Amino acid sequence: MVVSEQNYLERSEFTVGIDPFQEARRKGAVRWIISHILHGSNKYLLLLSFTGSILSSILNSEMMVLIGDAIDAFIMNDASKLLHYTFSILLIAIGMPLLNLMSNFLREIVAQRVERDARYEFYTNLLGKSQSFHDLQRIGDIMARTTNDVRMLNFLVSPSISLIFQAFLQLFVPIIFIAIYYPRDLLLTPLLFVIFFLITLRGYIKKLGPVTIELRKQFGLMNAALNESLTGIEVVKGSSQEESELKKYYRYAKNYCDAYVEQGKIQGKYVPLLLVSLVLTFGLAHAIFLYLQRLMQIGQIIGYVGLLGTLRFPTFISIWAFSTVRLAVAGAERLLEIMNKKTEIDENPKGVKKKIEGAVKFENVSFAYPGSSKLVLKNINFEVKPGQTVAIVGTTGSGKTTLVKLISRLYDVTSGRILIDGIDIRKYDLKCLREQISYIEQDIFLFSTTIYENITFGKPSSLEEVIEVAKEAQAHEFISKLPNGYFTVIGERGVTLSGGERQRIAIARALLTNPRILILDDSTSAIDSETEDKIQKAIFKARKGRTTFIITHRLSQIRWADLILVMKRGEIVAKGTHEELLKTCEEYRKIFAERFGEEFSKSVSIGES
Repeated sequence: MVVSEQNYLERSEFTVGIDPFQEARRKGAVRWIISHILHGSNKYLLLLSFTGSILSSILNSEMMVLIGDAIDAFIMNDASKLLHYTFSILLIAIGMPLLNLMSNFLREIVAQRVERDARYEFYTNLLGKSQSFHDLQRIGDIMARTTNDVRMLNFLVSPSISLIFQAFLQLFVPIIFIAIYYPRDLLLTPLLFVIFFLITLRGYIKKLGPVTIELRKQFGLMNAALNESLTGIEVVKGSSQEESELKKYYRYAKNYCDAYVEQGKIQGKYVPLLLVSLVLTFGLAHAIFLYLQRLMQIGQIIGYVGLLGTLRFPTFISIWAFSTVRLAVAGAERLLEIMNKKTEIDENPKGVKKKIEGAVKFENVSFAYPGSSKLVLKNINFEVKPGQTVAIVGTTGSGKTTLVKLISRLYDVTSGRILIDGIDIRKYDLKCLREQISYIEQDIFLFSTTIYENITFGKPSSLEEVIEVAKEAQAHEFISKLPNGYFTVIGERGVTLSGGERQRIAIARALLTNPRILILDDSTSAIDSETEDKIQKAIFKARKGRTTFIITHRLSQIRWADLILVMKRGEIVAKGTHEELLKTCEEYRKIFAERFGEEFSKSVSIGES
């Protein structure tokens, strides 16, 4: 994948090529929206669409004039002119809908493209964000931005921008026709209206700005509250907190409703709606006055009033169209708020790409989560040779999980460095590095799809290969008993499976990628004793030939380790083998004495004797 240097002015963990909207994102929501609307062939489609709208508006005004002329021809009993005008009106009545159809079709293509490209850009940007960014986000709010805010860009193009364009055409084209075909005195009423309309419209748009921003914000908060309640429904029900959650959601829904009501109040005070009727009244009175002076005919009065009537379209449509524009701009600002946040980790596609052996070395590593000054890890130093197994033990909150996450650059170190095969991991191509590291987390995540697709998530493989690793992970037996075997669809996050079954599928998924470094974060915690024995055999076999990190308190797994790290409050307080630490490390003995009580103490005393 070839990517220009300019594209990496903004750091990202993942990109899919040149980003044509990167500069526009930095220049604000309006410039970003325009860049999407005019991207590629969109501008030519819009040009054709607007050309159709211009012709349609001209034909509409021409029809009003012809209707007036036809009435005058009828009054004067001029059959030839009446036939000519009637035929012309018929042609216009056929041509206008065809032009509108073409215009609407082209603008809809552009609208769908804008929504597609913006959603793709936003999702790609999210995938490129670092883990520290996602740790701080509310999923419901992100979902609201991905769906509703992006959808508003579609409505912005079709129909809002097109309707606004047509509205301004309907505002000025009829005035031009009045100046051409009727006495110039009749321009006074529509010109005064246009001036007042534009001044009022400016104030209307200004008032809408803060309300639409609040509207999009409250929608995101409401969606986030809903997502959190449903995601944690077991906790809600288990704690009998349904009423509390209902009140919380109602509060967000009320705030969203209040924002909409405030928008309605602004729209309700839109003065041009009242004036358009006055324009028609004064315009008609003015035309009748000229008629009495024999400066106009009856048909001309009807044509003139028909042209004035077209002013109703921009007046009524501006209420909805401009509020949609403001909502779209507010939505775009919310999207850019996320996309313009810098990530701490870059993809580094020009970095080292090679098969790693698995030698790992921590040199004076300290780490604090982004945005925090509190060090979670302090001055970590140890070295592991390829193929060795490292067990990491310590009390809750001692930094065990954070330490192993640094190996695959889910986070970057605050100070010091981590070396793999003697090379700083920041110098590796990120994709190449992570493809050779498998991490089986404590809280297993499975996708709401088939077991086969879950296991092959990291590496597309044949069913035979999947069955082989499933047997190694002791998962084949229970999978075979499911209704559709490996093609059984599991619920979201694998809720239809037990904890032990989920963990065995995760182990199979990790083994399939044949990683050079394998990380198991307390991955057998939810497995019964009988299943644990089987899985431990699988892990014992899987760790051969690869560097393995195990976070565990199970003695049976710790005894395998070539090196044991004892952690306390973010520091390594001791390291060595199981036998060495039993003799030399009080903290190590304390951890297991608290966990296994007298049985462990007796085993220690027997071992020492």
